[in-house]
Amino acid sequence: MEILQIKNLSFRYPEMQEYALKDITLNIKSGEFVLLCGETGCGKTTLLRMLKRELSPYGIKEGNILFGDVEQDELDSVSATSDIGFIFQNPEGQIITDKVWHELAFGLESLGLPSQVIRRRVGEMSSYFGISDWFHEKTSSLSGGQKQILSLASILVMQPKLLLLDEPTGQLDPIAASDFITTVQKLNKETGITVIMVEHRLEEIFPIADRVIVMDKGSITVDSSPREAAKILSSRNHPMIYGLPSAVRIYNMLSESLTNNMGCPLTVREGRNFLSDNFTNEINAIKIEKPLLNSQKIIEMTDVCFRYERQSPDILKSFELSVCKGEILSILGANGSGKTTALNVIAGLLKPYRGTVKINNTKLKEYRNNSLYKNNLALLPQNPQTVFVKDTVCEDLEEICLASGLKKDDIKEAVDAVAEKTGIAHLLSKHPYDLSGGEQQKAALAKMLLLNPKIILLDEPTKGIDARSKKSIGDTLTALKKDGITIVMVTHDIEFAANISDRCALFFDGEITSCDTPSVFFADNSFYTTAANRISRHIYKNAVTCEDVVSLCHKNKKQDNRHD
Repeated sequence: MEILQIKNLSFRYPEMQEYALKDITLNIKSGEFVLLCGETGCGKTTLLRMLKRELSPYGIKEGNILFGDVEQDELDSVSATSDIGFIFQNPEGQIITDKVWHELAFGLESLGLPSQVIRRRVGEMSSYFGISDWFHEKTSSLSGGQKQILSLASILVMQPKLLLLDEPTGQLDPIAASDFITTVQKLNKETGITVIMVEHRLEEIFPIADRVIVMDKGSITVDSSPREAAKILSSRNHPMIYGLPSAVRIYNMLSESLTNNMGCPLTVREGRNFLSDNFTNEINAIKIEKPLLNSQKIIEMTDVCFRYERQSPDILKSFELSVCKGEILSILGANGSGKTTALNVIAGLLKPYRGTVKINNTKLKEYRNNSLYKNNLALLPQNPQTVFVKDTVCEDLEEICLASGLKKDDIKEAVDAVAEKTGIAHLLSKHPYDLSGGEQQKAALAKMLLLNPKIILLDEPTKGIDARSKKSIGDTLTALKKDGITIVMVTHDIEFAANISDRCALFFDGEITSCDTPSVFFADNSFYTTAANRISRHIYKNAVTCEDVVSLCHKNKKQDNRHD
């Protein structure tokens, strides 16, 4: 039985000539788990929002959307509200009330259900999700993972038939993201709810989906099972191959050299079996030299303590950190652990009550009249929308050029150069708020780079960005490092950190508990590690990227896989 029918759907935003969606025809069966993916700006979020009438973007629409057998526009208000649930990337924007219990009850109260029914449903949902321990807490006190679980529970308490999720793990740490995905999969299997999920982080979601739909420039280019989709994308050398699960990427880089080709693995377990069946471990480690870091400390934090309120516990506890000039340091850790707080202290936006912060061997309090930020330090916040103040991306970039003192004759050249570097040239005429989350992230990075900073602080710079764009940003940051620019990055993106960082640090209990090169840092971790490491650690010691694994495999082919 089909729960959703999309017929010849096209959509164009106001005053835009190009269609965001082009002649899409798609049927979704009841109970399916569908992964909707594609490069940043391909139209997947636009399509997802159009499936929820209340969130459908304003513009010119052609074609039909049927929920069940009813036209979307003809759905009664109760069905439209309760039967189709939508989870946003940012739970902050979805939570309405100040208490957990009230958030769970709010939707049911809006539908006018009897209090006895509301209490029963809320109690059941709280027990199912393990919310009972924080049932009476303020929503503002919850961690990112808890907020996303609460958003999911507050939708499911209304017993929807279709669940739409727009990058729900984008702001979650690896453990919280894994737990969330497991919960959604369990709901799909145990309750039969239909799931359509938009996601860039494909490592865990790709293998468990019933169906993978890939979009490109507003059209559907692939619609098949995960294994078949991986095969199609690989055969086309599609840009999406960079975001496929690590087992698939390792296989793609090795398959041509194998004589016993048993098919493409999808999961970590299948990847481990693939390596065991085809490769030895005579050479079981990569010789990696530690990066030669500059002896000059450009950021120094000593005995720093910070709390938001006088009576609240410390977020930073005798925090110590030193960053060398021209290095890329990535800070990882759980949601709500204090990573962003540490970044804001470095940027001078928050003032610690104890300790010393030095930038370029000068204490923060000695910087006057914004001298800390003039061609010196720049911060890209977690929410890129906060940096936009104009009606178009181009005007925003021009505005920052003027503010930094650039001559008017040089502004166009500077804007064009940074737009080319960050891949946003085609977005310059758009309003920043009309961009996808990933496009906003790249535009915000471009604006920051126009300040010509010597130190760049990044808070989740790859959030909402597709794999090819991540690679582009990684290349940009690596090039900036070669120019002597220092980069400190807070991230949940383990693969990205492993590929571009000189050092990685784990934030826990108000301090940095460990800090080392990626090969050492990730090699012994069970959860804060890469999928490539989990796939290969049973035979190789320090392989943390797909390229590391492939390099060792080339040196360890089994005899029956060696070409004559």
